[in-house]
Amino acid sequence: MKFSTRSIHAGRKPDPITGAISPTICQTSTFTFDEFNKPGDYDYSRTGNPTRSALEEAIANLEGGNAGFCFSSGMAAVTTAIHLLKSGDHAVVGEDIYGGTHRLFSEIMTKYGIDFTFIRMDSEEKLEAAIKPNTKMIWIETPSNPLLNITDLSMVSKIAKEKQILTVADNTFPSPYFLRPIEYGIDLVLHSTTKYINGHSDVIGGAIVTTTEELAKDVHFLLNGMGTNAAPFDSWLILRGLKTLPLRMEKHASNAIAVAEYLLDHPKVSEVFYPGLESHPGHSIAKNQMDGYGGVVSFKLKTDVPKFIESLEIFHLAESLGGADSLVEHAATMSHASMSPDARKQAGISDDIIRLSIGLEDNDDLIEDLSKGLDGS
Repeated sequence: MKFSTRSIHAGRKPDPITGAISPTICQTSTFTFDEFNKPGDYDYSRTGNPTRSALEEAIANLEGGNAGFCFSSGMAAVTTAIHLLKSGDHAVVGEDIYGGTHRLFSEIMTKYGIDFTFIRMDSEEKLEAAIKPNTKMIWIETPSNPLLNITDLSMVSKIAKEKQILTVADNTFPSPYFLRPIEYGIDLVLHSTTKYINGHSDVIGGAIVTTTEELAKDVHFLLNGMGTNAAPFDSWLILRGLKTLPLRMEKHASNAIAVAEYLLDHPKVSEVFYPGLESHPGHSIAKNQMDGYGGVVSFKLKTDVPKFIESLEIFHLAESLGGADSLVEHAATMSHASMSPDARKQAGISDDIIRLSIGLEDNDDLIEDLSKGLDGS
């Protein structure tokens, strides 16, 4: 079946008792055993739940993995994945990743003996130079947050497999509709399902998709042992959102390229970051490995940031992204405030960078709103 069909049907069947077309919310904490020492398919909702299982199967199907696991938040998924490492291990990580991920790695996991090297993953030479004898993981965001840098997944996978290093790709920005990292040899795919997969700005969630039985076993062990699992109702909300993912991603992307092209020629904008632009340094790689370029556009503003933001009406000042409503944020004081000033400087996240989550509104209205904002700044 094609992607749009699977986004509706994968992991879901009509309820066998009532015939309900919408998956049942199995809102229970525990399940009765068949008999002494013989649980049924489920025994406790932290370990597994039918509603969560439906979502896990659906996301694994769309990503092309062997198993999926859903979590209470994107950071719960990140936290679970990084616990695949142990004290003494080293990871190479993209330098311009989500601020919360950077904080977890640099300020929390280092206390437990895990070492991190943050680099711009734009060349084979840089990646090779960053790898140490104890490197056990390469962590990728492509497009990155907030600068939309592109990483060549085939290049990373080739190096990692030669050196037997685990690869993890945060696929939140493109969603599996536009990019499926497993097709390029990546071992684990991670999502903040809060964003595009859910798409309605009304639930927090995360996901990991694995590629081997061993990884699936390890991830489930950590999920169950750490209690990072998603709740049944949250899983049901994300399942609902998943049905319209293809339609939403097409609209996000068509709006985003219109906004990016408008900003590209504006005198108050010094630089635009969007991989769909031919001027983007990663455009050719993105064109090769992606089916579309996503709904996030970032840019450098030459004028007053607060005045620009305060002059907007349609774009709401808020963190997060991927919903129907268009959002604007100042990366340095919002999504990446948890990074140190030095880390932001290394990553190129300067104080003049604005990140836009392009929603599903009419693109003419979005451009008019940005025009007002720029005029007001």
